[in-house]
Amino acid sequence: MLCGGSRVLQHLSDHHHHTSIGLGLGFCGARIVQLSSFFLRPCQAMKNSRFSHQRMISSSGSYCRTPKDIPILHNCFSQREDDPEIAVEGLSPVAGGIVALGKFDALHIGHRELTIQASRIGTPYLLSFVGMAEVLGWEPRAPIVAKCDRERVLTSWASHCGNRAPAEYEIEFSSVRHLTPRQFVEKLSKELGVCGVVAGENYRFGYRASGDASELVRLCEEYGIGAYIISSVMDKNQDSGERDSGDSKDRGQVSSTRIRQALASGDMSYVSELLGRAHRLILRVRAQDMPSERRISVPRSSVLNLPPGNGIYKACLLLVGDDEPLIPCSVVVDTSNIHVETEDLRLCNSDWSQESKLLGVEFGYSQS
Repeated sequence: MLCGGSRVLQHLSDHHHHTSIGLGLGFCGARIVQLSSFFLRPCQAMKNSRFSHQRMISSSGSYCRTPKDIPILHNCFSQREDDPEIAVEGLSPVAGGIVALGKFDALHIGHRELTIQASRIGTPYLLSFVGMAEVLGWEPRAPIVAKCDRERVLTSWASHCGNRAPAEYEIEFSSVRHLTPRQFVEKLSKELGVCGVVAGENYRFGYRASGDASELVRLCEEYGIGAYIISSVMDKNQDSGERDSGDSKDRGQVSSTRIRQALASGDMSYVSELLGRAHRLILRVRAQDMPSERRISVPRSSVLNLPPGNGIYKACLLLVGDDEPLIPCSVVVDTSNIHVETEDLRLCNSDWSQESKLLGVEFGYSQS
């Protein structure tokens, strides 16, 4: 049984044709700039009885599905170790799925758009690479999103993705670094068993980024994988004079570089626009980090992701736990510490029996 037994998309000649065809298949929200003509191979997932009720990709817009038992990251406040990956023997966890390709440091609105398009074709996944900085010798830097907070962000995307939250599947960068573009696509096809990929128009892959989006389309067609290339999500509020990221590849698109620069300048309204949500800072707090009943002061070494630049931030919210109400607070960021002040006394009443606990701070739009 084929995942898609007939040619389901053809090269499209103009934007209007893109839109009309795309809507028929559930594409909207971003202009599709290129779609491959392809035949989808038999889904590897169909080899196992757990997939007997999967729907197939066809010209009517149905889609491949993968098992519901997908590995997830626990949220920050549970403080549990990640569960081992759950996988069907002989199949990768993403077999039969649609994977979004890119660097997902920030999980910004451009990344969300990739997953939206993936969800309109099948079961969406983010294919992330870990250990890239170590392999390439980059200076270590704090992530924009704390690792333990990524699942929460992806879950929040479910409303944009047909009520299906994308899952994240990680690959060690060292295992793919030296792969040619062809070898990388072959890995997607034969080892991971994906039905399709979604990437941005500026996506590059393979050893020394030698492959581009057009080569991805060509190779995917050769290996029987659906390839969907979408236009970049642009920064609507960019100002050529003030928003220059200094990146030669920057053409005004939303990027992690822009978000890091906006955080450094303390422009939290701009950060929120690029992320599509308020920036959440995760703090590891001990009882001794509370110098008074309404104040928390933690060293930067206890911060799990990137804080904004030095300054005073008002209209913030403190999250003590999953089931606790949000507490209004203000935040002071200085060179050495993060200080959180609140008028609420619940901090003193919190359970501090553990050596430390994780708290979240969501930043409002005002800085003084």
